[in-house]
Amino acid sequence: MVKLGFSETKLKSFQIDGIGWSPQVAEEKGEINYLNNGEANPHGIIISPLQKGKPVYLPFHTFDRELMKFVFKIHGDKIKDITRDCAICLDFDQGIDAFYEPLDVLKYKTVNIHFHLINDLLNVQKQQRELVKTFNRDQNFIDENIQAALLQSAKKHGDLRERDLDLHELEYSTSSFYTRAFGGVYVLRDFITPIVVFEDETWHKEAIKDTNYDVLIFHISQPELMAKLRDHVIIECNLDEVVKDKRYERVKKYEMAMYLKDTQHPIKDILNDPILYKSYLNKLDIKARKKVMSVERYLEKLETSNQYKISDIVDSKMYEALHQPHSSLSAKHQDLIWMLLVNISPRDVLFMYWFDKEAFYSSFETWDESLKDWAIETISNNI
Repeated sequence: MVKLGFSETKLKSFQIDGIGWSPQVAEEKGEINYLNNGEANPHGIIISPLQKGKPVYLPFHTFDRELMKFVFKIHGDKIKDITRDCAICLDFDQGIDAFYEPLDVLKYKTVNIHFHLINDLLNVQKQQRELVKTFNRDQNFIDENIQAALLQSAKKHGDLRERDLDLHELEYSTSSFYTRAFGGVYVLRDFITPIVVFEDETWHKEAIKDTNYDVLIFHISQPELMAKLRDHVIIECNLDEVVKDKRYERVKKYEMAMYLKDTQHPIKDILNDPILYKSYLNKLDIKARKKVMSVERYLEKLETSNQYKISDIVDSKMYEALHQPHSSLSAKHQDLIWMLLVNISPRDVLFMYWFDKEAFYSSFETWDESLKDWAIETISNNI
């Protein structure tokens, strides 16, 4: 911690994830992003080779997980050796000392990963090699001071002379990603036109003043965003197919649950029991009932006439929740777009949990206890 410019922890034990972040240390410091020196300067810590393949629970960027896989792929053997004696600090340098404008996130292109050994082990290794050279020179082998220096270094650090402690710099290229900087920003730049989506309204308003970049800028709540994502072949929604999917049932049940108040039965039972579900559906006021059943109503009307538009009948937030990443996208892009979609319209408890656990748990805390039970059961049945 001190090596990175932070105060050391007073905790005697704590847990860490794949990048070295600890929930206990974060709580102690009262700072969730305590491994960062400002939003533009993230860091990591490796104290054990067991971090290889472990989850990164609270990544500052969505590429952090892949970045750590890359580190262990290239330097895994050396990390296993070095961490016997000391921890390794990782400096993720994207060539930006500090953020000044919200569109500075577009400067993220290449991340250079620098490695720093705690305890100055590289210098100790050099000192040992120099001591041995001195010891072997002339009659120095009888010099008790040199002997003592060699023994002291060997006892403290072991014999470092032949160990490979050099972790050369790595270069990682980014593509589309999400970052927590500026209140949360999605950078989609592998498509027709770069698109930047802000979660924070203040930073969005600031960004649209910047005319230095040829990008499309949206706030996550803007209805125009979904249309643009469809136009750019980033997302898609075929309602005829969607209604056959389990995801549709989850979304519809969640929508139903939002209208259930002071029920005689637990919400979990209402959502799971078809008879109870129909009973409570019919008890909803007509406006709420139309929203819950809007997709099926639209498809039924479409069978008799094609004059209807989706926007005329289907609830907008429910329609947004039923979109999915376009089938042409790569796996890593699909995960990012799923994360964006579940934040645009958080209606699917399973995908909320899968793609944005932090947002899921924030919502989870506000739910009725029985709705929590249903969510837990739904997730458990799909793991």
